[in-house]
Amino acid sequence: MSERESHSQWQAERRASVTSATGNLALVETRWTGGRPDVDAERQAAADSVTVTALRRTDIDTGEAEYGLRFWDADSPAIRAFDRIDTYDYDPAWVLKGRFTPVAGARTVPFEHIRDNGGTRELAVPGDIHLELDGREYTLAAFDDGGTLLLVFGDETNGSETYGSGRFLFVQLRDDEGDVTLDFNRAFVPPCGFSAQYNCPLPPASNRFPLPIRAGEKNVVFRDGFDIYAA
Repeated sequence: MSERESHSQWQAERRASVTSATGNLALVETRWTGGRPDVDAERQAAADSVTVTALRRTDIDTGEAEYGLRFWDADSPAIRAFDRIDTYDYDPAWVLKGRFTPVAGARTVPFEHIRDNGGTRELAVPGDIHLELDGREYTLAAFDDGGTLLLVFGDETNGSETYGSGRFLFVQLRDDEGDVTLDFNRAFVPPCGFSAQYNCPLPPASNRFPLPIRAGEKNVVFRDGFDIYAA
């Protein structure tokens, strides 16, 4: 399979993922309950098209555990209004090589989140990604997302050509020597671009490129003027 064919397959998988019964477009409510919720009772009370899952996070002020519920509707207004994800054309020049340097012991980096009014949450960053781009060296912070490196980055296209709050990119470790591939053709709109019920991390200063990265996904396109913030 050629790189372009592989990329087309990835795009098809992305569409299937975001439109699935528990995909990004299906999230209609995030409800924080304080104590542990009765998930079974909520599932019994929900409509047939709705999936209910439990959620846990750390309180940004107290550090205590917070519990909540997420409600996913396979027939959500966002799924019904979804048209496509607008993207740049595939460009092999945006498949870049970098190097990952792990750090000894646990390290966390404060990430501001879109719904935290300027507050930060500590995320585990297991090392640094070193990348040369346009003649400049960058040291990037990618956090551990379930065993995979996830880069939250910004660039000069945000807000004009691409999603305003930045984009995400999974970084592939190529070998045990720390070599990594950053295929910006697979940069994607974060979950908060599909539903206002997400609380996505924002790019830290080290991950903001002072140049346009015209590769990957741009924005989510809805029909009939649908607005996730008005839904």
